[in-house]
Parts: sequence; structure tokens; C-alpha cells
Amino acid sequence: MSMSVAPEIRVLNTSADLFRAAAEEFAAIARAAVAARGQFTVALAGGSTPRGLYSLLASDYLDTLPWKQSFLFWNDERHVPPTDPASNFSMAEEALLSKVAVPRQNVFRVLAENPDAAAAALAYEQTLRDFFASTPGQFPRFDLILLGMGPDGHTASLFPGSAGLHQHERLVIANWVEKFQTDRITFTLPLLNAAANVVFLVSGPDKAAMLPQVLGPPLQPPLPAQLVLPADGRLLWMVDRAAAGNALQSSPSKR
Repeated sequence: MSMSVAPEIRVLNTSADLFRAAAEEFAAIARAAVAARGQFTVALAGGSTPRGLYSLLASDYLDTLPWKQSFLFWNDERHVPPTDPASNFSMAEEALLSKVAVPRQNVFRVLAENPDAAAAALAYEQTLRDFFASTPGQFPRFDLILLGMGPDGHTASLFPGSAGLHQHERLVIANWVEKFQTDRITFTLPLLNAAANVVFLVSGPDKAAMLPQVLGPPLQPPLPAQLVLPADGRLLWMVDRAAAGNALQSSPSKR
């Protein structure tokens, strides 16, 4: 098994600085992917921090990114219809997709209106296999997967203690989230760890207690965000000072 690379940790002063730096990373990865292979594949995240990034991309990068060669997916989704305010797709549609020139056939949302969450997950897994032409046992390689982190150390919809943390064959699963008493549809750890670039966006003081734990030595059991370690890719944590707290502001790996 190949060793995973050490994460890069970048501390930005404010959330606005974080969005700007993240947009520059997004743009650089997108342009490099299109130059190399003629397309850019990205799995978007939900949450308030990604929304700030999407809004900036939609305003300042409207004409300078290869939108027509971009293919957009979601690394997790709530088990709700696409019109629901809680839908990750709905948020991205409002903040980004409705404003940029991404062809609609390049947008692959989770069909989470299906009352059977497991069936919705299986259908999305098949969508990924068809798009990437991958066979069972292969994990598609996204150019970029964007992730957030919850104050409990969860990422995507892989929560502490949830069964989905132990799934190693599937690409997408319905994962029961006890604290919300609902299923969520989420990428699995092997799919996250197959990406060429994984970028965590972490903002706000409610993350300050958890972040040093996630970026410290693996806990027993490890927190979900600690298990995202691309075997053959780049792992970048972009955090603002409010999220970094005192522990990370003096971190030697800060750039």
C-alpha cells in the first residue's frame, strides 16, 4: 500500500482571504486538468464555507475558468429533493451553477428525492462508474474533491461512529446519521482517497477545538476527517484564523 502524503496546512487571516485563496486553488487545478486531459472533474461540498467559495467563483471567475470543460459532482447530499433548502445541490445551484457557463449535461446531482436512500446511492455510484468508465474494484480519480469539516470531526456525510466509515468496496453509500435520525448519501473513504487533490475548507471559531485534534496524531478510533489521506494525491487544509485557534497559528507547517 502506498504511503499517503503529509497534508499541507495553510492558515488565512479571514474567511474572505480563505475564499480568495481557495478560488485560486480551484482555478489552478481546473486549468491544469483541462490542459492535461481536456476536462476537469470536481466533487463539490455543501455547507457555508463552500458557499463563500462558489459565490466568489461565480463573480470573479465567470469568464476565466474552463466552465464548458468542467464536470461537477457532489461528495455528499442530504436525503431531500433538489428544491429543499437543505439540499447541497440547491445551494450550489443558487450560488454558482445558475451564474456560470457549465453545460447542464456536465452537472451530475444525486437523485436524492428517491425515497429509498440506498437506491439513490447505488444509482449515483453507477453514474460515477459510467462517467469514469471504471470497473468494480476501481475507484475513479477526481481532479479535485472539496471537503468541509464539522465541529465533531465529520467530513462529507461520514460521521463519527457511523457504519459508512467501514465501507471499503463501494463508491457511494447511504449512511445512517444517528444524531440527525436520517440517511445521508455520501462518497466513501476509498473514493475520497483516490482523488488527485483533496482540499478541506474550514472556517469559523466553532471548529477551533476540533481542528488540532484532527490534524494531530490519529485518535483511537480516528475521527472521520483524519481518515482522508490520499494515497497518491495532494491533501491541502485551508483554514482561517478563527478556525485555527491558538494551536495552529504557530504551526510550523503554516504557509
